[in-house]
Amino acid sequence: MKQAWTKPELYEFILNTGCRISETKNNLREETKEKIGRLAVMLSSQEQGELMKLLVAISGAKKGIEVGVFTGYSALCLAEGLPEDGKLYALDVSEEWTSIGQKYWEEAGVADKIELILAPAIETLDGFIADEEQVETFDFAFIDADKVNYPDYYEKLITLLKPNGFIIVDNVLWGGSVVEDPSTFDEDTAALRKLSDIVREDERVEHVMLPIADGVTIIRKK
Repeated sequence: MKQAWTKPELYEFILNTGCRISETKNNLREETKEKIGRLAVMLSSQEQGELMKLLVAISGAKKGIEVGVFTGYSALCLAEGLPEDGKLYALDVSEEWTSIGQKYWEEAGVADKIELILAPAIETLDGFIADEEQVETFDFAFIDADKVNYPDYYEKLITLLKPNGFIIVDNVLWGGSVVEDPSTFDEDTAALRKLSDIVREDERVEHVMLPIADGVTIIRKK
């Protein structure tokens, strides 16, 4: 999803010169559009994917969690930022949608870095937390799943993150609806606004919200 306030020709310039997108990634996007149709808007934007890849690579991260895989585009980007011995735990509930991306993970040479877990993410995160050896061992997390559970995902991921680990949260602007009259909020909008308010007041972290795609917040655990 491109920024609503960016002129089409400027956004095209950003994609053509501001980042380098592989043919594999472009093909995954095209197959998603062909098979999923209008729901393909749930794909992470290309510039956002490259930003996340760079953040993972620059940070030297080796272990991460993705909450919400869709067809695997963002997982591909995140895994590309990991070293050869890195691991991304990719959490989703749809075998149908996640199966689309797996051949592209193979093609990009990152399949061995991705462990797909098909189960409700809350259950998987609780399982990690119950294993004391997993607590504070993750370098990063990416949240792009069911919006109503964003606040719960955040709290669980903070527990799992190492100090100086980071969380990337997608869709924090939600098409601009987060600044509308709260009495008009649906459950998704209310949850997104709630999370932004929680993060703003959370002394355990520092953060920045960026106007990329549908809004991205980057949060560092102190």
